[in-house]
Amino acid sequence: MMATGPDADIRAQLLQLVDQLCTELRSQGLDRPVELDSRLEQDLGLDSLSRAELFSRIEQRFGAALPGQTFAEAETPRDLLRALQNASPVAVPPQAAPVTADNGDSVAGLPRHAGTLVEALAWHVEHHPQRTHIHFHRDADDGEQLSYGGLWREACALTAGLQRKGVEAGQKVALMLPTGRDYFISFVAIWLAGATPVPLYPPLGRRQLEDQLQRQAGILDNCQARLLIAPAAAQPLEPLLKARVGGLQALVQPADLAADADQARILPCAPGDIALLQYTSGSTGNPKGVVLSHANLLANIRAAGQALRVDSRDVFVSWLPLYHDMGLIGAWFGSLYHAVRLVSLPPQDFLARPARWLEALHRHRGTLSAAPNFAYELCLQRVPEPLLEGLDLSAWRLALNGAEAVNPATLEAFSRRFERCGLQRTTVFPVYGLAECSVALAFPEPGLEAVIDRVQRAPLMREGIAEPATARDSDTLEFACCGRAIPGHRIRICDDSGRELPQRRQGRIQFRGPSATSGYYRNSEATARLFEGDWLETGDLGYLTANGLHITGRSKDLIIRAGRNLYPEELERAVGEVPGLRRGRVAAFGIDDAGTERLILMAESRTRDERLQEQQRRDAAAAVSALIGEPPDEVVLVPAGILLKTSSGKIRRNDCRERYRRGDYRIRPPWRQKMRLLLTTLKPAGRRLSRRLGQHLFAGWALVTGIPLALIAALALLGLPSVRSRWRALHRITRLWARLTRTPIRVRGLDNLGGGGACVCVANHSSYLDAFVLLAALPEPLAFVAKAELQEAKLLRPLLDRLGIRYVNRRDPEQGLLDARDASEHLKQGARMLFFPEGTFEDSAGLLPFHTGAFVCAAESGTPVVPIAIRGTRPILRGDSWYAYHGALDLVIGAPISGDPGKATWEQALALRDRARAHILRHCGEPDLAGSSGSLEST
Repeated sequence: MMATGPDADIRAQLLQLVDQLCTELRSQGLDRPVELDSRLEQDLGLDSLSRAELFSRIEQRFGAALPGQTFAEAETPRDLLRALQNASPVAVPPQAAPVTADNGDSVAGLPRHAGTLVEALAWHVEHHPQRTHIHFHRDADDGEQLSYGGLWREACALTAGLQRKGVEAGQKVALMLPTGRDYFISFVAIWLAGATPVPLYPPLGRRQLEDQLQRQAGILDNCQARLLIAPAAAQPLEPLLKARVGGLQALVQPADLAADADQARILPCAPGDIALLQYTSGSTGNPKGVVLSHANLLANIRAAGQALRVDSRDVFVSWLPLYHDMGLIGAWFGSLYHAVRLVSLPPQDFLARPARWLEALHRHRGTLSAAPNFAYELCLQRVPEPLLEGLDLSAWRLALNGAEAVNPATLEAFSRRFERCGLQRTTVFPVYGLAECSVALAFPEPGLEAVIDRVQRAPLMREGIAEPATARDSDTLEFACCGRAIPGHRIRICDDSGRELPQRRQGRIQFRGPSATSGYYRNSEATARLFEGDWLETGDLGYLTANGLHITGRSKDLIIRAGRNLYPEELERAVGEVPGLRRGRVAAFGIDDAGTERLILMAESRTRDERLQEQQRRDAAAAVSALIGEPPDEVVLVPAGILLKTSSGKIRRNDCRERYRRGDYRIRPPWRQKMRLLLTTLKPAGRRLSRRLGQHLFAGWALVTGIPLALIAALALLGLPSVRSRWRALHRITRLWARLTRTPIRVRGLDNLGGGGACVCVANHSSYLDAFVLLAALPEPLAFVAKAELQEAKLLRPLLDRLGIRYVNRRDPEQGLLDARDASEHLKQGARMLFFPEGTFEDSAGLLPFHTGAFVCAAESGTPVVPIAIRGTRPILRGDSWYAYHGALDLVIGAPISGDPGKATWEQALALRDRARAHILRHCGEPDLAGSSGSLEST
């Protein structure tokens, strides 16, 4: 039975809106009528931009604001109808009073001495834990707020969960969460666990399932992710991801990690530690993870804050996704450091209704915000006129426009349209940055209007000279000025030979400074291409003027045709204006052809009618001819959804070029994508099976060779007459086992033990294999100092005694003191003793605090300390396991360290401990779990 009344009227109007939009997108109309259960994507062909247009029309027709979540999740008009029935009305800005957060006065001081972002957060937690850090914007109410202290507490609970899942210091944990509270908390939790976060682009629609999974699997494999934190909707991908990514242990939700915050073990990090792997947009086959340390990020945040004159009274309003550097580093980390209140909107809320961004700026009195150029275009196209009445943007100090090509026309149009809302012309702010420089590289001077440079087209195209245009010149190009390098950084323009060019000469943009990455993670080839001496390549072209830097395009995207430089962005904008072609879905690229390049335009068409498409090809060619004086070599029209974009919204021209080479312009149905994905998992699964088989064979061989050699070693210990002869026998047996298993043992600094006199050797302890590597590396005997519990091992005790092991009681303080004094006496008599000052080892990587017993013995007896760093034993033999993996062993013996006789025994012991620990920490290849001065003050 048909519904009647208001609901039926809403349903009819909604279906009419959808049908009208589909008719516009397809000139010949749909094959069948739009129904409530028609699928927006598969049946009607509505992609994200088409959805944004539909949501805008729904808002205007019904005066209702659909939730941003609907933008991502709605699959049919029925879903839209259900959301519409529960939607809140669009609020006219004057009715929404500005929100004020109880932050108190501005912050006195900043964490200027912090060496890491964790330390910066801890500083804020210590000084003002209740201060609002993040304000989650909502249409209907004030939204939730998260304080610095709240962020720390909730992150600690997830840190405990990560550690319960086996996450260790230095491991990589990938984040594939939507922008929201869970993301902020999970990110900090990874830091507190000593691990490295790896932000990933969240899953796309089913039509791009294959492309998305290929991209993420490549990244997960490259970064060697231990864990992937993702929403429940991603759970079905777990088997495929684990099949493609060998080291991935599990795919978990934040709720799966909830644990007792008191159980979290906060692991310290150093300024040089990797704080983030930021994967750049690009090829799926060769992922480029930009390595950014805490020092890099803090240098960038501090320099950007100085250039933008940021202080704690600012309010940063951001809808930018947190998987992208502009949103993650520029918006969040910058706000965190400078105690700026961050107002956060989910990206889908903005895409569904761009006016939300401006309303949030109005309500929260936002002073700072940033977005790519397309966001400002959306505001020009999709913010209705009635909403401008009463909209107050006068507090907006800087509207940063970056992350993609800045269109000078957009800057002017945005300033002009929103000037009536109090927007100052000095607010629009073209900027330049890149992930390889953390995020920010060049800013104009705040308080000045944007500078647009108008140059003659012909000299720039033919000679790379940015000749200023006059009023009489009609064939011109315009480029926005992005200002000068942020403090402490430098920019230069070079030609192909590396020679620096003067002002107004186009060339490769290079930079250097403390924000610069050290390279790409596990990608030495890409890293080598990134550097030219101590300068880094941006991959962009530009020129300098007295005002600063002007970006002209990507060097890899520049099309050189008959000696002329053609800029794809300009060609794409012109073709995008052709009726029936989709703006923002045009790719211009070159194809090599006998020393020049053929100019190819690929565009998404809204029609499938061959006759109409032929007219579109002619119109596109005419638009290009009007721009550069000659037509393109070919115009290729493809269906909607073929031209994919990067996570930052840029057309993936390389992918388009490859599609053109293959002639592949199809959209595969989801079932075929899944089948292809399943087939592509077979090859890596086979490699992984082969690798695991090899591991099992090695472990078996290690046991097969190790057990008989262990029996021979036991007989040697029992049968040979002296400790020296027993040690030398074990030395040869252990080296034989190393040769049989092809385990290289590299020893450096052996001469530091060549004196033959008394010494206290101290070594890190990470595996039962440590004693093995010492026996194999050192030809002359040392007296091991071991825990007294080993005396209770009935089978092992006789063998240890024959090797001259000395025991220290750790359980009985009085006996332990006697044991330590006994050790001191032996040292005075010329003994050479070896201690493991950590006392024990743990399964997780890291150098534990040192007990002081060995160093007190050395100070009391006047004996030098010889530090020995062991590296590689933990990966070969972990914890209590006897399953061995193949690897290499390194042993670095430091120079003897003597105490200062002029100081008290305790002071000498502490100094010896710190110097020995510093040597071991430098060479053992594991993180510091206690800081260089951490200790347990007992024997």
